[in-house]
Amino acid sequence: MALLMNSETAAAMSLLSAQAVRARAQTMLTLGLEDRLPNFRVDLSQLDAIAERVLAVTRQAYPSLDIPFHSRWRHFVVNGTDRFAVIANQAPWRDAAARARAEFDLAIVSVFLDAGAGAQWRYNDPVSGQAIGRSEGLALASLDMFAAGAFSADPQNPLRVDATVLAALTADQLAKGFQVTADNPLVGLDGRAALLRRLGALMHEKPAVFAGSDSARPGGLFDHMTAHSGNTTTIAAPHILATLLVELGPIWPSRLTLGGVPLGDCWRHSSIRTADATNGLVPLHKLSQWLSYSLIEPLQRAGLTVSDIDGLTGLAEYRNGGLFVDGGVLKLRDVAQLTQAHDAGSELVVEWRALTVALLDKLAATIRERLNMDAVSLPLAKILEGGTWATGRVLARERRPDSSPPITVISDGTVF
Repeated sequence: MALLMNSETAAAMSLLSAQAVRARAQTMLTLGLEDRLPNFRVDLSQLDAIAERVLAVTRQAYPSLDIPFHSRWRHFVVNGTDRFAVIANQAPWRDAAARARAEFDLAIVSVFLDAGAGAQWRYNDPVSGQAIGRSEGLALASLDMFAAGAFSADPQNPLRVDATVLAALTADQLAKGFQVTADNPLVGLDGRAALLRRLGALMHEKPAVFAGSDSARPGGLFDHMTAHSGNTTTIAAPHILATLLVELGPIWPSRLTLGGVPLGDCWRHSSIRTADATNGLVPLHKLSQWLSYSLIEPLQRAGLTVSDIDGLTGLAEYRNGGLFVDGGVLKLRDVAQLTQAHDAGSELVVEWRALTVALLDKLAATIRERLNMDAVSLPLAKILEGGTWATGRVLARERRPDSSPPITVISDGTVF
């Protein structure tokens, strides 16, 4: 039995990586191109047209093609003002590491609150007076809570997140910060609060990871990550993700486990066949990869070099996925499915998300070829930002009055 458990545990750990996400996604795309998937057909003849739309959107937003990374930090910029930079530049940081810990605190909490908000919810921004929805609204709400010290246990130091505060966070507290009312509902509010409570409890249980230089806080991962990167000046982006998946895995809702290891954003699909314990499993790790992208800049500001950024994958969420459905690359076999809501664990959604990851790689190659650029000068993180996510939203707005994705996914606030 011990040998079996060890074998299963090793198999589980193999799924906690960007490489595993990319490999399983490519397998899904291969099956799709062979017309062997139950839910979607794949039409690559439409990919060039999508590339042109993405390039047009990118050039409009970034005419010089000086594109930043796709990350949470972009959503803190409103009407040309970087709200976080204004706060951070006025703070009395003790050193670069202190600022990095605070940035890890903010990024981790903000990303974990960033699952789909629903079409109705809006955040009334007190600075601009605008009513802002979706990811941008969620970002501002979380930033304002952070700046006000809502997650800090130290009234004299509001710009931090403490495990003790997260462990006791209620849905009502979150609702107040996010301006949730009966007329302004936020999808998955209880799930978001529960996720942060589990994060708070986990940090108490792992002081060696989260409390190396301070009381337990998400920013403790900065010290842990840099100490265990194997290099004092360079950290590989896939190592960022692997650390997040291993250390934060237990916070996710009860989903799949293998060999006692929680697999996080990993699901079953009957078309994926392997000869080991990972048979039928499709890892996607969307929120964790979104967070990985969002931790690159804090690490860089702290003086580290982040390598192999393209080692991460595209994000399996509804804007990137909607780009390929609305753009005609992915065609549902049963169009009636477009009028139904689907569970996040359904084979249709798992198939859609995995195909999205693989198609983003293909699209990136096409875009680089058009621009005569390579993966170093135009990494996937910049194509996503330029890019695919924004174009997915543009196509959704053209096709549906509420800009909703083409396929409706039932969300508990912890997937995407």
